[in-house]
Amino acid sequence: MTAQLIKAVKKDHALVQEMDSLAGDEKDFHLWWLGQSGFLLQWKGKRVLIDPYLSDSLTNKYAATERPHTRMSERVMDPQLLSNISIVTSSHNHTDHLDAETLVPVLKNNPRIKFIIPEANREFVAERVKCKKEFPVGLNDRQAVTIGEFTFHGIPAKHNVIERDGNGNCRYMGYVIEFGKWRIYHSGDTLWFDEMVDLLQPFAIDVAILPINGNDPARKVAGNLDYREAIKLGQVLRSKSIIPCHYDMFTFNTADVNDFIKEAESVKQPYTVLKGGGHFTGNND
Repeated sequence: MTAQLIKAVKKDHALVQEMDSLAGDEKDFHLWWLGQSGFLLQWKGKRVLIDPYLSDSLTNKYAATERPHTRMSERVMDPQLLSNISIVTSSHNHTDHLDAETLVPVLKNNPRIKFIIPEANREFVAERVKCKKEFPVGLNDRQAVTIGEFTFHGIPAKHNVIERDGNGNCRYMGYVIEFGKWRIYHSGDTLWFDEMVDLLQPFAIDVAILPINGNDPARKVAGNLDYREAIKLGQVLRSKSIIPCHYDMFTFNTADVNDFIKEAESVKQPYTVLKGGGHFTGNND
């Protein structure tokens, strides 16, 4: 018997309608969790799509293997419905962060879109999403690029190592997204490494979007922060809120978000737990 999928709060046309209804907000920013590490950031009507995975490509790919990617949550959004996207990002080459079945329609339906990637991954990205090699905007750690009113700062990620190409460019990245008075950190997939604190503290992070699924070698995939490490990082950075992610997508590689909630409350770390299609508002106060 097939397990019932976790329902989204809003999805597809209803979710698009909610996003459109807030596009005229000139004061606050808005975030929606699209599942796994995927988010849509909206500010002053501009939309940034962060590491979207909106297909069943991994479930289909690994169906007959020792690592079946059995989906836990229903898909939040048909990527064909994503329009008016100014920027899309990929933090690294793993399919749940660089999914052709998601990105190809997004790139096609948003002809003026900019695509931010780790510079080290340019050729791989171009081949996977069938775009011109010159099209993506490549970024390395300790570098920044500004597109419109959004500035992206590259932060290295350890997944499970900080890996670089022959030119010293980082293959796994996180991004600090700076806009208006706010700074959001989306870590991508990463383990804890001591240097990350020194790199991030100068930004005075408002919202830290962090994985909580941990690092279990038995899963035979690269690992991430666990819920305790995510909370510790939020505390060290004095983040106004942590939004946990990278759970409730695949049965073999997840975590219980209730453990995160209990720990965050015990140490009085502000947090926001979203459900699929759930909405967070960053208030301008």
